[in-house]
Amino acid sequence: MNNYTTEELTEALRSIVSTLSKCEKVLPKLKEGTSSHTLLVRRIQAFHIATALIERELKNSKQLDT
Repeated sequence: MNNYTTEELTEALRSIVSTLSKCEKVLPKLKEGTSSHTLLVRRIQAFHIATALIERELKNSKQLDT
């Protein structure tokens, strides 16, 4: 895996969290069962995974620094 700086990971996390928040606000407006709804649900799941992975990487990098 590529090595990213703490600043790069933090900025990526901020961006993903912002986009995730916007997606979660739109989700209730979409009709369940439509392709748009399904796509957004899957996108939200992907953003949750990305957030968890970045947070884990940030936590690991902080442990290495101490």
